[in-house]
Amino acid sequence: MTFDRSIKIAPSILAADFANFGAECEAIEAQGADWVHVDVMDGHFVPNISFGPTTCAAIRPHIKGVMDVHLMIAPVDPYIDAFANAGADVITAHVEAGPHIHRTLQAIRGAGAKAGVALNPGTPAEAVAHLLDLTDLICVMTVNPGFGGQKFIDMSDKIKTLRSMIGDRPVHIEIDGGVDPSTAPIVAQAGADVLVAGSAVFKGGSVSDPAPYGTNIKAIREAAAGVYA
Repeated sequence: MTFDRSIKIAPSILAADFANFGAECEAIEAQGADWVHVDVMDGHFVPNISFGPTTCAAIRPHIKGVMDVHLMIAPVDPYIDAFANAGADVITAHVEAGPHIHRTLQAIRGAGAKAGVALNPGTPAEAVAHLLDLTDLICVMTVNPGFGGQKFIDMSDKIKTLRSMIGDRPVHIEIDGGVDPSTAPIVAQAGADVLVAGSAVFKGGSVSDPAPYGTNIKAIREAAAGVYA
């Protein structure tokens, strides 16, 4: 992973066909996805259950680029090695998921992955002020985590604050929740560079008809890039 601040689209496979994960990962990459976003949920930290490290290991051979694993679980630390061994390039933990996020980020880097920290909508940017030199990515939740297809919550002020705090550090700002062509310009203008999109990417397409994925990805990318035009 080389660092740059260009707009990256990271489709969330939570919105994919669960019976065809490998083929879905291949399809979205072929249609222009930059990263593949994997939402891991435990039914405890968030009110839903998705999948774990064995699923990540199973899809890893089908992903050429970045596998971006978002852990909406608590506790996090006992599972870091399993997700790193499954091939995660980025492992993101929530600042709200435990009392020792600093230690968690150290452990993620120690396992050989890039370290991400996620902030729920009610958590201020200042919660990561002392973590920036241990962090490769900050994920700003623009929905309350747990379910796909929720309405976007505008976190522009938080994103701008984080962008200022980051300065020239090589830290991505990722947005997760309600991203589509109408909301992508809002978060890009505020300073985000990685946009997670689930239903907005997968709607209208399938493994047998993946062209809509490409159309959807292009629409989000062009909407985000348009703020710099």
